[in-house]
Amino acid sequence: MGENKKRMLAGDWFLPDDPELAADTRRRVELCEAYNAAAGAEPAERHRLLERLLGSVGDGVRVRPPFHCDFGHHITIGAGTFVSFGAVFLDAAPITVGRDVQIGPYVQLLTPTHELDAERRRAGWERAAPVTIGDNVWLGGGVIVCPGVSIGENTVVGAGSVVTRDLPAGVLAVGNPARVVRSLEA
Repeated sequence: MGENKKRMLAGDWFLPDDPELAADTRRRVELCEAYNAAAGAEPAERHRLLERLLGSVGDGVRVRPPFHCDFGHHITIGAGTFVSFGAVFLDAAPITVGRDVQIGPYVQLLTPTHELDAERRRAGWERAAPVTIGDNVWLGGGVIVCPGVSIGENTVVGAGSVVTRDLPAGVLAVGNPARVVRSLEA
């Protein structure tokens, strides 16, 4: 593994146009295109494509195409999870989705962030922080989860919310930025 990729996976600043990362991108493009073109294929065939694309896919995972990601192999999706149409999982850092998660249409799980300094941003520097979604979470349509965020199990995030900070387990959160409005625990 090259130094640039090591820096990326460690959460340090890296340049995304590295040849090794470009090869990973070509692999992802081919597999995403095959998966998205297989919308009408048998579920077992689509699951096999997901297993080739992603780092880990649990039993009974359903991902409706189109699905887009950066690399794919940094993504883990737990058993029984459903991902609706138009999901974007940018996985320059690990994305971990728990078991029995419901992900609405056009949800974005974003791990990369860019430099605030104009010169370094123009040069292409970025870094990434992991995103973790706990078991039995529901992300409503259009939710955006920002780099470095963890969402606790049994939490619901309302449609269109932008999650900029960690959310605890068992709450309802809404808005931009998302804020906890109430507990869901009995």
